[in-house]
Amino acid sequence: MEITTMTALEIARAIKNKEITCADAVNAVLNAIDATDGKINAYITVCREQALQKAEEIQNKIDSGELTSPLAGVPISIKDNICTKGVKTSCASKILGDFSPVYNATVVEKLEAAGAIVIGKLNMDEFAMGSTSETSFYGATLNPWDTSKVPGGSSGGSAAAVASGEAVCALGSDTGGSIRQPASYCGVTGFKPTYGTVSRFGLIAYASSLDQIGPVAKDVADCAAIMDVIRGKDVADGTSLDVEYPEYLTSLTGDIKGMKIGVPTECFNEGLDPQVSAKVKEAAEVLRSLGAVVEEISLPFLDYVIPAYYIIAAAEASSNLSRFDGVKYGFRSSNYDGLTDLYNATRSEGFGDEVKKRILLGTFVLSSGYYDAYYRKALKVKSIIKDHFDRIFADYDLILSPVTPTTAPEIGKSLSDPLKMYLSDVYTVSANIAGLPGLSVPCGFDNNGMPVGLQLLGQRLSETTVLNAGYAYQQATEFHKARPEVK
Repeated sequence: MEITTMTALEIARAIKNKEITCADAVNAVLNAIDATDGKINAYITVCREQALQKAEEIQNKIDSGELTSPLAGVPISIKDNICTKGVKTSCASKILGDFSPVYNATVVEKLEAAGAIVIGKLNMDEFAMGSTSETSFYGATLNPWDTSKVPGGSSGGSAAAVASGEAVCALGSDTGGSIRQPASYCGVTGFKPTYGTVSRFGLIAYASSLDQIGPVAKDVADCAAIMDVIRGKDVADGTSLDVEYPEYLTSLTGDIKGMKIGVPTECFNEGLDPQVSAKVKEAAEVLRSLGAVVEEISLPFLDYVIPAYYIIAAAEASSNLSRFDGVKYGFRSSNYDGLTDLYNATRSEGFGDEVKKRILLGTFVLSSGYYDAYYRKALKVKSIIKDHFDRIFADYDLILSPVTPTTAPEIGKSLSDPLKMYLSDVYTVSANIAGLPGLSVPCGFDNNGMPVGLQLLGQRLSETTVLNAGYAYQQATEFHKARPEVK
């Protein structure tokens, strides 16, 4: 079996059994990047020498018995909005330039302590603002199943790299579906944990109350193994949860007999591609055949999730991005007259159009005279949505839906119709609004051979239930094992 087709857990076991070395695994990924990334553009930075050096160090620790983690020796790639010490972290933007952090994000520290080897930094929508990975200053990432189509966003580089074999597994961030949606478009597995289960220290913020780091991998078991490493309370992140965390990997039994799954009728109305609908309903039947109880439910708030999400996200973005002013780090305009003009010129030249649009929207909804009409009202809707989910999860273990209304659109089409791009998040944003765990697993292909994703949502801190249902589905199906032939 080729190393690039193996899962993270398979690679770690092969290294432990001395069938391959850490250097073999790293070189296999680097060779795949050399062969394929010119067609996909999934990476902004490749840490070739650093990764090979780290492979030697990790190999010695594995051989001596010092490292026994299920991820020891596994190459992993990191989204470019997660800080990596001494390695360019640009958020795919012009304004951050060649900024290299002097510290690692907590998740990177934890992965490296477990013996994972960082291969490079992945392309994304600029500052994670987008649903297609087309807004990157470094050019669009393309979908490895069809390079005329988008890989989704904002973690499009993460999903495209895993799908194409340029990454064994990856970290992404999910603000409104930015892990689950590209995972669906690229036919890989993506998991957004409960808000607060994974530290956001070192994640460059888009919308702080919605952002969450999570894994993108070939299957659910890899996602669970990564979650075992990165989850937990962090004193550097006041929003991280101080709770007793289960062992996610060992909790994957595949037994879902008696599990109650609700299927919202509103998710299958007009606007959903019939082929996507058919594949998701087929997946529901697979789960039913495994012993789950699958019933129709209602999400009457679905029409309000997109407006509430974009108001909250844009408001927080306008505040978070105010730190990028050309003074402290990154790009600075060379044409300005005085401090205020420096700010204006730097931001005008340094931010892309999508980022500017969201900053302007956020500043507007927070401004005097509009705060109550928009932002405060969106927060009230957020509270209503959370309460409604609580009522649903009093009776059901999971909610099943499509991840997106369609399969991956063609490059350029979403940017030319921003409203359509925003509406593509209709099934995913509610999980961020309510802080819920959400999983995307491949469940088939449309008539053009493009992947379709199934979404499973659970109650807060029900990661084991969500992951186990996805694991059971993948044990019964083969869709997650399909890989594209990049042309």
